[in-house]
Amino acid sequence: VQLQAFGGGLVQPGGSLRLSCAVSGSFSSINDMGWYRQAPGKQRDLVATITSGGGTNYTDSVKGRFTISRDNARNTVYLQMTSLKPEDTAVYSCNAWVRRTTFGRVLIYWGKGTQVTVSN
Repeated sequence: VQLQAFGGGLVQPGGSLRLSCAVSGSFSSINDMGWYRQAPGKQRDLVATITSGGGTNYTDSVKGRFTISRDNARNTVYLQMTSLKPEDTAVYSCNAWVRRTTFGRVLIYWGKGTQVTVSN
């Protein structure tokens, strides 16, 4: 199972970016998916999560600005980021709780991060 994130880059304050993360490989199902971020010198923090049924959860600092969604047919999770602030600058990573076989355990997999820089 592999996860690959796309969509990072440099954006001005107030701008928008859309991140995507696709799950590939052999598996039975995907449960929760999420986005985390790590700023320089800080720990990795939760940004948003989404269940297989579409239930969402956000950290307070991004509520109203970021939207997490998923396309189950494409095994992909998205993070639409608007009204970006310099403090959103970080490496953004995606994860997915994946069941490899029908009756197997659910394990967490992480994708390689993508840099988001908000600056003039």
